[in-house]
Amino acid sequence: MENKKEMRGWLDNMKLDHPLVIAGPCSAETEEQVLGIAHSLKDTDVNYYRAGIWKPRTRPGNFEGVGALGLKWLQKVKAETGMKTTTEVANAAHVKLALEHDVDMLWIGARSTVSPFIMQEIADALAGTDKTVLVKNPVNPDLSLWLGGIERLYTAGIKNLGAIHRGFSTYEKTKYRNIPEWQLAIEFQNKFPDLPLICDPSHITGKRDMIFDVSQTALDLNFDGLMIETHHDPDNAWSDAAQQVTPAALVQIMKDLRIRKESDSEAEYNAKLSNLRAQIDIFDHQLIDTMGKRMKISDGIGELKKQKNVAVLQSNRWNQILGAMILEGESKGLSEEFVLKMFKAIHQESINHQEKIINA
Repeated sequence: MENKKEMRGWLDNMKLDHPLVIAGPCSAETEEQVLGIAHSLKDTDVNYYRAGIWKPRTRPGNFEGVGALGLKWLQKVKAETGMKTTTEVANAAHVKLALEHDVDMLWIGARSTVSPFIMQEIADALAGTDKTVLVKNPVNPDLSLWLGGIERLYTAGIKNLGAIHRGFSTYEKTKYRNIPEWQLAIEFQNKFPDLPLICDPSHITGKRDMIFDVSQTALDLNFDGLMIETHHDPDNAWSDAAQQVTPAALVQIMKDLRIRKESDSEAEYNAKLSNLRAQIDIFDHQLIDTMGKRMKISDGIGELKKQKNVAVLQSNRWNQILGAMILEGESKGLSEEFVLKMFKAIHQESINHQEKIINA
């Protein structure tokens, strides 16, 4: 699969003056709920109405979707509001039912993308369709696996393709539900700049109060749109309650997001500058997070030294670290002066942490 301008055709043909917006409940719960939310979003910038019909749950016993019955509700959404519809498919049977109910856009979830066998089954079932098909990143940060899933669809003759970045699972506790790993999405864009890329801030954050910030970062990184879970009573939603926003909150988010002007004579410069700055912001946050984790290890060393009554400063160890890091820095294009200043500051902070523990 090679990058081609035609990959943007389905999106460009919509002639939007704003990023693509896909919104609706995590799960279709009742006909009343599905239609009620749809009517609330009807006259907004939302382009596709989403609702999960089949819900893959990590553990059995949780709500796993209403099933095919919900597809009839999506048909009513289209008939009553004129909105295009979209839902997730995870196997050939889902594909068949979704196509029979004229769902406009299908997306493939992270748990499906991770399996080439499942992706091939879905690709075979979708072969030749003119529907738009989006592929979420796999649960693990593997760009080849993500692109491989899209390539299987491309090889099956599906022309209207796109990708959804929903973050990656981790064993660590972080502020995100799924760590964004923005640099992987940036690499995706570098390989296929014309393949539409949508951000799913709902699944990245897991918290509704973080959705705006992640959405803004995505737009600063030239993402083509957003998929945001929306519910009229989020706290009582049957799935993923914490990450859903009300229709009113979604409208406010869309109003507050900063979108670069394409008509500005300096548009190309400003777009590139914003993109590069957004990348720097991402790495700066990662640096702070890494430093925080490093200092926690220093705290552990301080506790151990306190137990054994060992001095904080170990000169030999420090000189070994410094020498190794200067060489490593040179291989990355960093000057010796910069590496010295940086690691002296890190070393001093580590000493401060250990002295605080020893003297407590």
